[in-house]
Amino acid sequence: MAEHNVDLLVIGAGASGATVAMEAVRRGLTVALLDAGDIGGGTSCSSTKLLHGGVRYLELAFKTFDLAQLQLVREALLERGHWLEQAPFLAQRLELVLPTDTLWGQLYYQAGLGLYDLLAGQQRIGRSRGISPDALQQSLPRLKPGRGGVAYSDGRFDDARLNLLLARTAEQGGATLRTRCRVVGFERTADGRLNAAISETATGMQERWTAGVIVNATGIQADSIRQLADPQAAPRMLTSRGCHLVLEQNLCPGGLGLLVPSTADGRVLFMLPFHGRTLVGTTDAPCAIDAATTPTDEEETYLLGYVRQWFPGLSDPTVTSRWAGGRPLLRPAGDSLDSSRLVREHEVEQLPCGLVSVMGGKWTTCRPMAYDTLQAIARQQGRPLAAPQPLPLLGSGKTPAETRQRLREQAIQLEDLLPDGPLKDQQIAHLQSNHGLKALPLISGIDPGQREPLSRVIPLCQGEIDHAIRQEHARSASDVLARRCRLAMVDLAEARRLQPLVEERLDQLTGTAVSTSPINHQLMP
Repeated sequence: MAEHNVDLLVIGAGASGATVAMEAVRRGLTVALLDAGDIGGGTSCSSTKLLHGGVRYLELAFKTFDLAQLQLVREALLERGHWLEQAPFLAQRLELVLPTDTLWGQLYYQAGLGLYDLLAGQQRIGRSRGISPDALQQSLPRLKPGRGGVAYSDGRFDDARLNLLLARTAEQGGATLRTRCRVVGFERTADGRLNAAISETATGMQERWTAGVIVNATGIQADSIRQLADPQAAPRMLTSRGCHLVLEQNLCPGGLGLLVPSTADGRVLFMLPFHGRTLVGTTDAPCAIDAATTPTDEEETYLLGYVRQWFPGLSDPTVTSRWAGGRPLLRPAGDSLDSSRLVREHEVEQLPCGLVSVMGGKWTTCRPMAYDTLQAIARQQGRPLAAPQPLPLLGSGKTPAETRQRLREQAIQLEDLLPDGPLKDQQIAHLQSNHGLKALPLISGIDPGQREPLSRVIPLCQGEIDHAIRQEHARSASDVLARRCRLAMVDLAEARRLQPLVEERLDQLTGTAVSTSPINHQLMP
């Protein structure tokens, strides 16, 4: 059995685990990051792709006089600003509209969204504004007429790519990164404290990881690791399934997204521009863990019903992809299982055996979650951690200004390297959004024949497929086509067309037999 010795072992390479690993590396700790599946292969790649403070949470804060909700919104808005600045190739401003057909509704939304802007402080990315029925009809031409609204700004991002770059940045900073590597047991000192974990690959190979601190960042699976470490640990997690659809029809041709403020069951829904199509979501249904990543026909019917209600001219929308993710929610103090009203707060718990678990939270606030986890690590070590050293996100420059300037320069250089054709501009945008400043080295380092775009939906090339396998830990067709690029998330049929090519390259480059089962952009073995 291979032996490893690290300061910190992080179990789970989703958003929270990858961020903890990166921030720990910045503070000089030796780190190992393990995941039973792919990097970000669970909930972290299955979001609504929004970096937001949570307009609904703000409304709940005032309706229930809940300061925790208000603080959550404030924190998330500041973090939204951070990612828009630090990773402009992955995260961009998105304007959304809350529609209303009454003057009272307009005034209500303007007041609330004005406060939303104010809470962002210096990280404000735009001002809310009233929008007339005519202007709204121009931006959303298929929307049922007669409604104006209030437009406001939030952020959107590529969740799977950001997750991957966080993990790979930690790796480049010195962390050991393992995927398809499941923790199957723990070892303890004489006084019952955890001091090592045993991991196992799909082939049965085991490794022993001696660690000063072990962090559980496994999201909806947090209870399974907690109870593996301490069978007496009471369950803390609830799981809520969020289902999303992608429609072939582009209902947001002007780039303005729609927030449906209320449904019959008290939810909010988003209808967002997404790669020339429309992303619709999400549901919020308490469920068992094993049902968290499987969209149901009932949920699809539910979402399409609201699409038809708001876009009545669209009688038969075409679904090109759908996915679901399980939200990791902290179990409330009472017996309520209404996940729609739970605060998406996080908690860092330390069991008597020493296991540190980071639970709950949301994508936008992954850094505050990591900072709280680092404080728990420092307490367990009995000494403060070193000051963080600079470690730019892979694909970014040293400063936001440098990143933006070099992206502009890189686009010109890519123009000279990529094949001429109708997809050239789209391919440049795709390469930059996926790889940031690493796009040029990737393309310049491959043969011209490997630069040809393979799809009109997402113009990835064979060189990117090989790069994903060689450098980005991709080990299945889903890893490549759903998480290293968004093709399966946009058009599942198109991803399945490229599946044989990807599996052929996996076999050639890794010598590993791969599954020929249909592409699935949920967690894969």
